[in-house]
Amino acid sequence: MRSMWKGSVSFGLVNIPVKMYTAVQEKRIRFNQLHAVCHTPIKYEKVCPRCKREVDSGEIVRGYEYDRGRYVTITAQEWQQFSEQAKKAIEILRFVKLEEIDPVFFNKTYYLEPGETGAKAYSLLKEALFTSGKIAVAQITIRSKTSLAVIRVYQEILVLETVFYPDEIRDQTRLNIEEGLALEQKELEMARSLITALTEPFRPQDYSDQRRKEILGFIESKIEGQETVAVQPRPEAAASIDLMAALEASLLARQKETNGVPEETRH
Repeated sequence: MRSMWKGSVSFGLVNIPVKMYTAVQEKRIRFNQLHAVCHTPIKYEKVCPRCKREVDSGEIVRGYEYDRGRYVTITAQEWQQFSEQAKKAIEILRFVKLEEIDPVFFNKTYYLEPGETGAKAYSLLKEALFTSGKIAVAQITIRSKTSLAVIRVYQEILVLETVFYPDEIRDQTRLNIEEGLALEQKELEMARSLITALTEPFRPQDYSDQRRKEILGFIESKIEGQETVAVQPRPEAAASIDLMAALEASLLARQKETNGVPEETRH
C-alpha cells in the first residue's frame, strides 16, 4: 500500500512518527454514460447557462447561497485566509471510552504504521490504549482541512478514524416518530426471543455484496457472448476530417474562379 499522509502522533512530550494508509476501499461498480446512438462517452463541461459558453476555471469563484438565488462570492485570494496550514502532527487532546462515542459520529478509517524510529513509542501507545480500554481523541489536518479524529487499537495495530463534529449530525427529533405507544407484553417477549435466536458473534466473512456479484457475473456473461460495443471516434477527430474536406473544397472552388484554370497550371 502507498501511504497518503506522513507525520507524527503527539502524545504528551512523546512524538511517534507514523505513516497513514486508507483502511477501506469501497467496491462499487462504476459505469460510464455513453450516447446510445454512437456509443461515445458523454462529455461533461462547465457551461454558463446565461452566457451560453464553456467557462474556464479562472473565471469561477466560490458562491455561498445565503438565500434563494442570492450569493456571497469569495475569491481565491480571500479563501487563502481560511486554508489550514499543513500540520504534520496528530495532536492527542484527551482519552475517552469507545462506548461513549455513538457510531453515527465515525466517518473514515485509516491505518497507522510506525515510522523508522517510532516502533517502541508506537507499541507503548498501543499497549496503553488496549490495557486502559480507552481511545484517544485527536485532531489532524488532511488536505488543508482540520478534522476531529480518534485513535484506537484494531487487530494489533493503531487506527485513526475521522469523526463528524456535533453540528454535522442531523437533528433526529425532527422526524415524525410517535412515542409512548402501548406494546403487548406477549409481542415484546416474542421479539426478544427472535433476537436471542438470531444472536451470534459477528463474523465479517459471512457477509458479501450479493448484488455486486450478480452484476459482475452478468457483465462477464456479456463479454463472453461478445455482446460488446466499440467506442466510436471522438467528435474532435471527426471535426478534423471535416475541416480537411472543407479546405479541399475551398481550394477547388478557388481554382474554378480563376477562369476555369487550375492554380497549379497557371504561370
